[in-house]
Amino acid sequence: MIRIAMILTACLLMPLTVSAVEWADVPAGPFLMGSTPAQVEQGYRISAAGYGHDRVRQSHWFDDEAPQRQVNLPAYRIMTTPVTQAEYAVFIQQSGHPAPFVDADTWASYGLIEPYADVMPLLWHDGKMPEGMANHPVVLVSYADARAYAAWLSKRSGRSLRLPSEAEWEKAMRGVDGRLYPWGNAYDAARLNDAARKLHASMPVGALPDGASPYGVLDGAGQVFEWTTTPWSGDDGKMTVKGGSWDDYGGVCRVAAHHERPRMQKHFLIGFRLMEDLTSTGLGSR
Repeated sequence: MIRIAMILTACLLMPLTVSAVEWADVPAGPFLMGSTPAQVEQGYRISAAGYGHDRVRQSHWFDDEAPQRQVNLPAYRIMTTPVTQAEYAVFIQQSGHPAPFVDADTWASYGLIEPYADVMPLLWHDGKMPEGMANHPVVLVSYADARAYAAWLSKRSGRSLRLPSEAEWEKAMRGVDGRLYPWGNAYDAARLNDAARKLHASMPVGALPDGASPYGVLDGAGQVFEWTTTPWSGDDGKMTVKGGSWDDYGGVCRVAAHHERPRMQKHFLIGFRLMEDLTSTGLGSR
């Protein structure tokens, strides 16, 4: 499922096409979104086991996932893996959009616990992606950057591509049955790139096929958080991000878990993927 064809296209030929991207179709219908109280409790237990403390529970990170509810969605198509550094490089080269970068002062202004030293290996320099990262998820992109990529690729392809909402992202990752993870209800460190792997970095997209969702979507738990179009709370300028990251333990990486980030923030743990609506009047071509 790794997008070798896309990497060759991006790095050697440069004319990016939507058909080179792998997509998964998500059928119309209801699914279970959010968590039951028992699932929230399970998330806290998984987190405590990983972090070695219970501060996630004490901070009530998962409480607002409940109640679990049924949400009905129309059919859509979603990228099987996040947008890669190589794919984003084509966008940078052909559109002139600024490359992923954040300086030390801006990073400090975010007030995050991660030091700028963690950011530096993922910075782009002179419009060039980090060495050896072509097939890794692109990061250090704001919500606006992700939307700009979607608009650019839509124009090039003649298709209407966009970021998914939180509900669309969650259904693609868990199917209809309310499971905790894309593969089922049991935490399995072998199926995702989270902090338990101790890699302390992203992996090539699609590298863990056993972590696939019922629709064949990959990298939905761990790896990097992903932007959605769902505002966090009213008009506070923050957007919902989903999926957890390689820096988080399994409780945070459950598909119902969610987090918030300011829409203009560029974080080394946040990337994105795109989706396409499928309607009776305008089915997108593969």
